Amino acid sequence: MSTVPDWITEPDTPYLLIDEAKLRNNIDYLRQRIESLGSRLRPHLKTLRTLEAAEYLLDSKNAPATVSTLAEAEAYAKAGYTDLLYAVGIAPAKLARVAALRQQGISLHILLDNMMQAQAVIDFAQQSGQDFSVFIEIDSDDHRGGIKPRDPQLLDIAKALGAHFTGLMTHAGGSYACHTEQGLKDFAKRECDAVRVARYKLESAGLPCAITSVGSTPTAHFGEDFSDISEVRAGVYTTFDLVMKNIGVCDFSDIAMSVVTTVIGHNKEKNWLLTDSGWMALSRDRGTAGQSQDFGYGQVCRTDGSLLEGLCVNSTSQEHGVIELTDDYQPEDFPVGHQLRIMPNHACATAAMHPVYHVLMSDGSHNTWQRIIGW
Repeated sequence: MSTVPDWITEPDTPYLLIDEAKLRNNIDYLRQRIESLGSRLRPHLKTLRTLEAAEYLLDSKNAPATVSTLAEAEAYAKAGYTDLLYAVGIAPAKLARVAALRQQGISLHILLDNMMQAQAVIDFAQQSGQDFSVFIEIDSDDHRGGIKPRDPQLLDIAKALGAHFTGLMTHAGGSYACHTEQGLKDFAKRECDAVRVARYKLESAGLPCAITSVGSTPTAHFGEDFSDISEVRAGVYTTFDLVMKNIGVCDFSDIAMSVVTTVIGHNKEKNWLLTDSGWMALSRDRGTAGQSQDFGYGQVCRTDGSLLEGLCVNSTSQEHGVIELTDDYQPEDFPVGHQLRIMPNHACATAAMHPVYHVLMSDGSHNTWQRIIGW
């Protein structure tokens, strides 16, 4: 077992713990991979949503980044970051906030997939004299939103946007259902081909497309050909989680996030441990429930991060977690006050439950990061 710094037991539990060494390794690996394939990475900042994490993810304040809320965009812009893609379909009421950031010199790109959104952008631009940078979302996998690559709406929207049109974006969220290496490779190809087809359709009609943007953590790690793809996006790769482990993108040893919890009681009749980390600490996300291995509300580990095989958080209430012990363990193995670590199903959801992260630095020291909250 690795050495556990004394400070690990000092913060009140439950708390979110980030392993800086694993975080750095995950970030460096994907950056090098994408660059070696001739594209560039536009990291999604939504998982950790801290200014401190951005310093690991972005080489400079002008490096491209992705956000999921305007609150993030405003915070990163205030910190000096200048190239931000707001990768959620734009709500017309938010255009004033977008315009305010662009007036500050921030290259903030927005996303849409229908003519009503496009008309709202056009009308606001005419009324305010403000230009916009718009990506049209392409549906590459029947997963959620977006326009099919060959849909006539694509040309209509791009023509209507005119100089506001910048590029195409797709997100292969359906890749989360893959579970083989070849399946992930095929999905990555499908994702890239969708924006290639859409761009060809636009350019054949005399509509230039400056940027093609693809990405999800699974396809970014398994894509083999990013030729003609301007940028690749990924987010949860920074810390990974149990969903990514089940898909085959990472192993347990790559997961850089956990929740530190304390044993607060036993139900000896049922052979249960009770902890102080309920769904308010772990989140309600049950992303592994439909996968090859169900980890309940999270994999249980020792405080040094090593797995306690066969143990997961089986159920939660608001502030209680229940761990059903297998025959290999007895309640006496985990006395009241004993601390454990829980690996999350979905890192983004678990991180969202914590306004402050505690960070285990590579040298064993302690740091804290503040989460950007709100929308």
